[in-house]
Amino acid sequence: MNELISLFPTLVLASLASIGRVWLTILASIISGWFLAWASIKSKVFENTYISLSEVFESVPVFSFLPIVFIFFVYDIGGSLGIELAVLFLVFTATVWNIWMGIYQAFKTVPHDLVEVSENYKFGFWGKMLKLYVPYSIPRISSELMSSFSDGLFYITVSEVFSVGTKNFEVFGIGSVIANLTQEGNYLGALEGLAILGVFVAIITYLLREFAKYSVSKYGLDTEMRVSKKGRLNIRGSLRLTNSLPTFTKIARVFPTVDKLRRYSYEDYYEEPHKRDRLWKIIGVSVGILLLGLIIYGAIGIILSVSVTEWHHLIASIPEDLIAIGVDYIRVGIITGVSFLLAVFLGYYLATHEKVEKVAIPVIQAFAAFPAPAYFPLLFLATIGIFRAIFGPFTNEFYVLLIGFISTFYYVFYSFWLGVKNMPTQYWEIMKNYQLSFLDKMRKIIIPATLPYIVTGLSSTINSAWGGLAIAEYWPDIVNGYNLYVRTGMMKDIVYYTNVGDIADAAWLSFLFGIIVVIYSILFTRKLMDLSRQKYIAEEGIYLA
Repeated sequence: MNELISLFPTLVLASLASIGRVWLTILASIISGWFLAWASIKSKVFENTYISLSEVFESVPVFSFLPIVFIFFVYDIGGSLGIELAVLFLVFTATVWNIWMGIYQAFKTVPHDLVEVSENYKFGFWGKMLKLYVPYSIPRISSELMSSFSDGLFYITVSEVFSVGTKNFEVFGIGSVIANLTQEGNYLGALEGLAILGVFVAIITYLLREFAKYSVSKYGLDTEMRVSKKGRLNIRGSLRLTNSLPTFTKIARVFPTVDKLRRYSYEDYYEEPHKRDRLWKIIGVSVGILLLGLIIYGAIGIILSVSVTEWHHLIASIPEDLIAIGVDYIRVGIITGVSFLLAVFLGYYLATHEKVEKVAIPVIQAFAAFPAPAYFPLLFLATIGIFRAIFGPFTNEFYVLLIGFISTFYYVFYSFWLGVKNMPTQYWEIMKNYQLSFLDKMRKIIIPATLPYIVTGLSSTINSAWGGLAIAEYWPDIVNGYNLYVRTGMMKDIVYYTNVGDIADAAWLSFLFGIIVVIYSILFTRKLMDLSRQKYIAEEGIYLA
């Protein structure tokens, strides 16, 4: 008991340090995401480059950034500052991508009417950003904050304690403290750390949930649209609609007619050659060329640094590598399917039952936020006998899928849940008046109305599942001499090569994986985003009514 009491101050400070790192990276993600999304809607070249690279880097697990972290931050900068910056960078890579994708999706789905009004009132860059795009993105950001916060804490153990080859590095934080307590066999101390972290998570979850409700009520398109008496449009206020006919009469005086809307495609509207947008297109092309040049330069440097014999070995391993990637994609598909089903049923139930929601959301958030590497060994030790009797030789596969699910299910869950809560009230009235069954509600209204949210959530779910697989597919001595391995898997190979210092093989696998992810982002994610943007913007259905 005295030992637990003596650990309390250390665990509180460690929790605050880790949570502070997570929120610092989230704030940086939001601010940078606004400017990157703006550049994306102004330049097709920059958009293609930005989205493709985001998809690639989001899919690459935190472990794959360790060589970069080691070489640049730890070796070039060095000292405690270099290690701290390395940890911040690793946490950043775990939290940034879904926020960037959410803001991008929000900017791409701003209704035509509001964009045209901002043009009519000749708003400049800051006017459009502060009065239209930033407010419109707030509900989407609020839907991503929970998952980003959870993801940041999930990977905090990986970030605060990392190794490359034979070198180990760590900084003070709840991840490193719990990891050390677990390795020492002080399970009560580790549980105390998880309990303290749980208190902080519960408080932050409550604040995030209240902020999500506030953002939907203030910036959602479901209440009265206000136009100021002096004739100046208040874009923040205009993000609300009413059911009353007099208000639509006021809107008709400001916004274009439906016939006028039909004369423009959404894609063409953003790509209109306005003179003031040419600068952004030039900047986008320049940035795209610069990024391409850096990639080519880095690729040439790597090619020249690898011997001919090593290249023969890497090329000869391609068939085996592709099989490993394919097996992991099957695992990701199973994880994503289960996560989506949970999101649809549980997300809808919680969104329509506020009393249950108030209890369940904090519990889910707290569970998702706990770093799996800290508590999973205890769970594994308590359940290995039961699940080994059930699954037999597939026991390790079950645990791998379980960790993958824990690491990523909340992305699509929170996105769908917020999407349902952000649906305009008119759709709820339609479902009530027509007395639709649950399946009809989902098929005809809810899933189409929330498709932009679902696409964003599924994209992040698929891309983030790889990090969970990286933790689980190669986990030697997980607890009491048990080893958690899989026979075939790309993530297992990458982590193994990194741990033994074989950076060449790890980088080669990441390179092959990156090519596949680019193809996936172009053929799947981008097409789904375009489809949701063109046909499934729930707010525009109100305008066209």
